[in-house]
Amino acid sequence: MSLAQQGDQSAFHQLYLLHHKRVYALCWRMLADKDSAEDVCQEVFVQLWQKIANFRGDSKFSTWLHSVTANIVLGHVRKNKNWLQRVFSIEDQLVEEGVSDTTANDDSADLSTLDRHIKQLPERARIVFVLFAVEGYRHEEIAQMMHMAVGSSKSQYHRARQLLKHSLQSELG
Repeated sequence: MSLAQQGDQSAFHQLYLLHHKRVYALCWRMLADKDSAEDVCQEVFVQLWQKIANFRGDSKFSTWLHSVTANIVLGHVRKNKNWLQRVFSIEDQLVEEGVSDTTANDDSADLSTLDRHIKQLPERARIVFVLFAVEGYRHEEIAQMMHMAVGSSKSQYHRARQLLKHSLQSELG
């Protein structure tokens, strides 16, 4: 870490190799678009190279990187309000990219179905749902990242759960 902070490209490359799949997976889950996820993932590492000296070690590097990634994704979403969701499921794309180690079984099919329904949620509800339920952020952290009240984060999460429940019940009968 300290070598990367001093500008050592080889050390930074090792950090990239260690973390790029997780960064890409978070970008993909939040954006539901392969091309945007790739662009934002690249932007994360460009900004990381520029800001790595700012890492103070108050938390684990992976936690800090995760927060940086989420903030960059949210900035991308704010700048690109009109992007269209793609038709491929999140799980299919993650498997194609080698990010997921899920095997092709019933659980994978269930996960693919859930991912497809998550992708169809309204943007704010989807982002809050992913950050809270998938990534483990607290509502206070989500509210700060998304510039909203804590109650709004909780409301968006509840909305996402209700919409998911309804859409899954409709599909599964």
